[in-house]
Amino acid sequence: MAILSLAEIQKQLSVMPEWVVVDNLLERQFVFNDFVAAIDFVNRLVEPAERAAHHPDISISYNKVTVQLTSHDAGGLTAKDVSLAKVISEIKLPG
Repeated sequence: MAILSLAEIQKQLSVMPEWVVVDNLLERQFVFNDFVAAIDFVNRLVEPAERAAHHPDISISYNKVTVQLTSHDAGGLTAKDVSLAKVISEIKLPG
């Protein structure tokens, strides 16, 4: 899969303003009321990630979940990352 250009990434981010590019990763932080809600959200990520055969890096800090996407095998951001970011953005948040 081809790595996206900076212009292509910026175009995609214009419809996903919650996501940012940090060190060649597509990243978004989600904030919840408590730890249980944060874990519930992470559990909701499993099915779409498995379906896409593309697995995000996930960090959990009490009520905050940080999701990072990159295509390691391609060496950068690809359409696969953007596609999964869009799916993650559509997950109904708990609470």
